[in-house]
Amino acid sequence: MARPVKPVPIAVGHRGDPYRVRENTVASLRSALDRGADAVEIDVRLTRDAVPVLLHDETLRRLWEHERPVLTLSWAEVRGLTGGGVPTLAEALTATDGHRVMIDLPGAPDMRSVRRVVDVVRESGAADRVYYCAGADAMLAVRAADPAAEIALTWTTLAPPRPVLLEAIRPRWLNYRFSLVDRPLTERVHGEGYLLSAWTPDTRRSMRRLLAAGVDSITTNRIDVLSATRARAAAPSP
Repeated sequence: MARPVKPVPIAVGHRGDPYRVRENTVASLRSALDRGADAVEIDVRLTRDAVPVLLHDETLRRLWEHERPVLTLSWAEVRGLTGGGVPTLAEALTATDGHRVMIDLPGAPDMRSVRRVVDVVRESGAADRVYYCAGADAMLAVRAADPAAEIALTWTTLAPPRPVLLEAIRPRWLNYRFSLVDRPLTERVHGEGYLLSAWTPDTRRSMRRLLAAGVDSITTNRIDVLSATRARAAAPSP
């Protein structure tokens, strides 16, 4: 008799599908979803005129060959400098309608910036499918802006978060760099009542190790590889 199908973690496209399409663009998000992603992760920053846009870096230099920080540019200037390549958060939410979206808040966003992002999510009717990830300060700001927000607290050490911090943030997820994750960590996190997400393994070997460790979500730059690896791991044994 075949064994039951094993549970599989959520597959998240890191900034979309960046190995095929420029990261944090609508085309990259759609490519990830087309190749098996259950959710996409995006990075959001604000322009000078407080428009949330998709960009990981402080400047446009790496992706768009412009030196100026996005925070010094208006949305119209960003659109002009990138030929419309950098989408707004609202555009990204429309393009991913029906799918989960993990919003990362890079840098050190202030309360005003976080509130603006949360407001756009709410105005877009996407609050029920969006969750947020970043370090403690940013997630404290998200919790203050939206008491009902789903949060993945990014944690970069094996020392567990302090209980007082967890009580203040109330995360659903603890979000670890993949190299820190093993079965004992997964069991500890689950035992404390949280889900565990891991970022960003890009080799089959690392993906298989995380699957064996029992993680609940994997964020990767190679969503097609993860989708195939996950399918093989979930297949019932003969």
